[in-house]
Amino acid sequence: MEDLPSYLAPAATMIAAMMTAANLGARVTGWGFVVFTVGSICWSILGIQQGQQGLLISNAFLTVVNLVGIWRWLGRQARFGDGSRRAMKRSERTPGPALVSACSLIGATISDGDGDKLGNVVDTMMSRDDGRLIYLVASRGGVGGVGEALHPLDPQAVELGAEGITTRLSAAEFDRLPVLEPDRWPAELPKAARVA
Repeated sequence: MEDLPSYLAPAATMIAAMMTAANLGARVTGWGFVVFTVGSICWSILGIQQGQQGLLISNAFLTVVNLVGIWRWLGRQARFGDGSRRAMKRSERTPGPALVSACSLIGATISDGDGDKLGNVVDTMMSRDDGRLIYLVASRGGVGGVGEALHPLDPQAVELGAEGITTRLSAAEFDRLPVLEPDRWPAELPKAARVA
């Protein structure tokens, strides 16, 4: 039983790091901080058992930081997410425009008409003047951002939904969209990306 913290501490830290780095939403990130807390408590126990004052102090501090992360992601951000989801659902049943949360667009899956995944939204570019969506920046291919291609996507070519984004473009048409440099995006939707 005395050895349990020595196994739990690195395991919890590695699992929590993967959960938070994956950026899978407020709840997963929040639970990542819960697992981080388990890890930092185990590291603190190891610090006490082994007489390592530095390990104890640093992980006591990290425990406090992790508790703030839990509050932020499982408390505050989760409530914001719940509020935006409820507003989107209510807007579907009431007169007026159907709403979509701008935050829900980042990371959203883009699928074709058959439901096959084409990519993910990495950002949206909007007009400061009237709030219109000018274009979406879509990532296609690669693993973890390595080898991906960024494409500007015409808002006219997509349907924004509560569960994701659907485009009428085929995979071949998607691949023919202009490729954006990661640090040089255009000030307007390129003509080659416009959908009639």
